Amino acid sequence: MTKSEKMAELLLPNIDKTPDYYENLYPERNLPEGARVTRFAPSPTGYLHLGGLFGATADMLTAKGTKGVFILRIEDTDKKREIEDGVTGIIEGLEAFGVIPNEGVTGLGTEKGAYGPYTQSKRKDIYQCFAKELIKKGLAYPCFCSAEKLDEIRSEQEKAGVNKGYYGEWACCRNITVEEAEKRIAAGEQFVVRFRSPGVETNKCYFEDVIRGKIEMQENTQDVVILKTDGIPTYHFAHAIDDHLMRTTHVIRGDEWIASVPIHLQLFKACGFKIPKFAHTAAVMKEENGGKRKLSKRKDPEAAVSYFVEKGYPAECVIEYLLTLLNSNFEDWRRTNKDASIDSFPYNLKKMSVSGALFDMNKLNDISKNKIAFMSADEVYSRACEWAKTYDGDFYAKLTENEAKQKAIINLDREGKNPRKDIAKWDELKNYFSYFYPEYYEENFTLPEHIGKEDAIAILKAYSAVYSPEDQKDEWFSKIKDLCEPLGFTPNVKEFKQNPDAFKGHVGDVSTVIRIAITSRTNTPDLCAIMGILGKDEVLSRIERAIKFYEN
Repeated sequence: MTKSEKMAELLLPNIDKTPDYYENLYPERNLPEGARVTRFAPSPTGYLHLGGLFGATADMLTAKGTKGVFILRIEDTDKKREIEDGVTGIIEGLEAFGVIPNEGVTGLGTEKGAYGPYTQSKRKDIYQCFAKELIKKGLAYPCFCSAEKLDEIRSEQEKAGVNKGYYGEWACCRNITVEEAEKRIAAGEQFVVRFRSPGVETNKCYFEDVIRGKIEMQENTQDVVILKTDGIPTYHFAHAIDDHLMRTTHVIRGDEWIASVPIHLQLFKACGFKIPKFAHTAAVMKEENGGKRKLSKRKDPEAAVSYFVEKGYPAECVIEYLLTLLNSNFEDWRRTNKDASIDSFPYNLKKMSVSGALFDMNKLNDISKNKIAFMSADEVYSRACEWAKTYDGDFYAKLTENEAKQKAIINLDREGKNPRKDIAKWDELKNYFSYFYPEYYEENFTLPEHIGKEDAIAILKAYSAVYSPEDQKDEWFSKIKDLCEPLGFTPNVKEFKQNPDAFKGHVGDVSTVIRIAITSRTNTPDLCAIMGILGKDEVLSRIERAIKFYEN
């Protein structure tokens, strides 16, 4: 037995399987040629970030578009930062937006697929098996340096003006003997396992990033930790083992990991693994004070995907918006494929931005308004009820007390060629239609500046005299026009624009006064239809209250 083999047995005596065992257990996947295997691998250390949904969507679309496999892997090796129910939050966040993995973790303690476990804390023996193999080959070694010793090394490096870290002559345990290691373990000293880097400071390494093209970097020289004192791997080592054994073809992750690629290239090569394709995505940014910054968990409520669920954005609208950030050609495609499912969009990693995607809430709202505008009243009602049942119980009770009436309200100005585009999310429905609900309605009879109270009173009294709940839209508008001239207004808007001094206003001003009295708004859907839903008694009561308000 060689010295390296003795060291491996000393450090990891309970590991009896070889890498070949796991290679056979997780064989190459039987997939169509060109199929891509991707993985979303979050840590359960906080809520699902919008950037996470952004990346997971890229993973899903890349796999789906090539008839490949999209995996959800949970990287839970940082137990100190893990939060309760973090895994559930991640899964629910993905499911809410239709980002469903083909295999991986499905819930607390549950998973699907033949390449698991998909939770890193359950893969300890696998990592230790491959670490043991590296130790046997002399490519890894135990390090007993304490935190104080590492601080001392850094301090000496600062004085010497050299690069900081654990490498070369500064790697105190690099040449430790089996005998010394045995003695220190017997003395109760803890150790980590470090990778023996073959890197040379003057050498460069290269890799082809799918999004960014060829990247040249300095070769890694650091003897990085691959197993911590508890035998759990660091991200660097776990990533190499997991992505190899799960047969990941494309590692799509945030650009903060570019700096670590030289380490990962060395680990893949040392383990004898095929190196996957790397695709580093730019961060989701936000505009602020003329500049850009990353979406912040601390500053921006919209950084959490739960924000969009709680506000009631339709899931497909959020994904549609994210696609405008994910691929530069998506909007052109959508213009020529207005009714197509996004599943038919030819997503391409190479068309992702390298400079950072700028999150624009107004654009998301526009996309969502457009989508909701073309939904049927039945669909809007159903989805609004589903949302309100969880997030606004009072409104849910109101929505469900008279289904026919609620659908009639929602259907206002919905069925024409150009439906109104006022609602971006379900939490806006209550306020948008508040004038139908006494519980939410706040009267506000403020008039436009160019219309006086006396004229408003005259308009409302004149309209009360001719109002009929039986009027259809054309008849109703004809009556409004007939009121104009006796009150000093013109029924012809063009005429008013040509000679504004000759009139108090035009027919639009007359209808605005009535609209304010009925709804406390200057802009609403079809007022005649609104009055039809409210009913005669309520319409006349509101007009009377408005008249009294102006008189007093």
